[in-house]
Amino acid sequence: MKFEVTPSFVFEVHDAIKHQRHDEVVNMLEPLHPADIAELIKESWTHDAQYVYNLLDEEKAADVLVEMDDDVRDGFLASLSSEQIAKHVDNLDSDDAADLIADLPDEKIKEVLEQMDDAEQASDIVDLLRYDEDTAGGLMATELVTANLKWTVQQSIVEMKKQAEEVGSIYTVYVVDDDEKLHGILSLKRLLISPPEEKIEKIYFKDVISINAAAKSEDVATLFEKYDLVVIPVVDITGKLLGRITVDDVMDVVREEASEDYQLMSGISENIEADDNLWVSTRARLPWLMVALAGGVVGSRVLTSYEPQIQIHPEMAFFMPLIAAMGGNVGVQSSALVVQGLANNTIGKGDIIPKLLRELLVGLFNGLICAVLLLAYNLIFNDYMALSVTVSVALLSVIVFAAIFGSFVPLALNRFNIDPALATGPFITTSNDIIGLFIYFMIGRLMYGLF
Repeated sequence: MKFEVTPSFVFEVHDAIKHQRHDEVVNMLEPLHPADIAELIKESWTHDAQYVYNLLDEEKAADVLVEMDDDVRDGFLASLSSEQIAKHVDNLDSDDAADLIADLPDEKIKEVLEQMDDAEQASDIVDLLRYDEDTAGGLMATELVTANLKWTVQQSIVEMKKQAEEVGSIYTVYVVDDDEKLHGILSLKRLLISPPEEKIEKIYFKDVISINAAAKSEDVATLFEKYDLVVIPVVDITGKLLGRITVDDVMDVVREEASEDYQLMSGISENIEADDNLWVSTRARLPWLMVALAGGVVGSRVLTSYEPQIQIHPEMAFFMPLIAAMGGNVGVQSSALVVQGLANNTIGKGDIIPKLLRELLVGLFNGLICAVLLLAYNLIFNDYMALSVTVSVALLSVIVFAAIFGSFVPLALNRFNIDPALATGPFITTSNDIIGLFIYFMIGRLMYGLF
């Protein structure tokens, strides 16, 4: 059953702490998942949060630290000594432990590692800290269960029992040679039904999907989605088995990537949190605001160059917002679909021309419908035939252009290894505003000359 940290529950905990009902607080915390306790701590006042945290046993406290938001966790880690952090790290899987201490100052990381009781765990953490956090190596955990090709079934069962003590969840048994190179996976069913003297090399499956430790985290997520995986082994360039990545770690990657892309599409140039300081928030938002400002200035120059035309035909000004808005909306729609396709790997290099042609047809079809509707409106409510035709033709042209432009820009950025999410939002909107107005007045000059 899903538990929800409601305001009333938070109040009950605060009230029990206030009146020093220690046992009651312990009983309320006992059935909670570490993620729920982390949420409770986030919603608590500083003193009460520390009180709640101090009631937890070492293992649960470590799990709660992992589940905390980054800013809350940083505050708790700052209040703990190196020895206290080391005790928490000893109770975590290697990947969570590495993530926990990665942002600490180098000197404190060294102190924490020296204070750890498990020297092997400390060595694994050192190895993991060498990888960038957005790579497969940065996501993997070193805890796993392996079986050697040369082992018998009976020997494998004995050895796997020993290894299993250090692994939280066992999804797969990996088959390796004496050099720890990955050869395949072992079916537990086949292991149990095989004779005790049978060699592992006779019963394992050679087909296994693995990923290099240097691969980007986005590539890891793509493999999990494509093959419906729950776990994937990580190897080095020689094929040596280094660790494994589980689906819960990939879900974090997917969530972070989605958040980052959404912020980029909204015109925010770096990842920010709601409680970041004024300078960080300003720095993240200002670049694209400057782009929009520059675009507005360029747009005003376009209008200035057509000022005589506006003075002669002031009715054209009435439809300027419509032309700009439609161009911006169509451009954002097209770019968003392309960005989604690139993120899902459903658009390949050979799909670029067909994609542009498709967007051309879609833009033409949508443009014709909108242009006809607008023409009908103008014929009913306006007396200016030149204006009616001008606005409709301009709208069709702007929609077709925006559809192609909105598709081309993210494809071009992706071609040069630039995040295509940059192509959506302010960039497309501002560009289409300027070009749309230019197209509008060019067509207006032509049409008014014909009527």
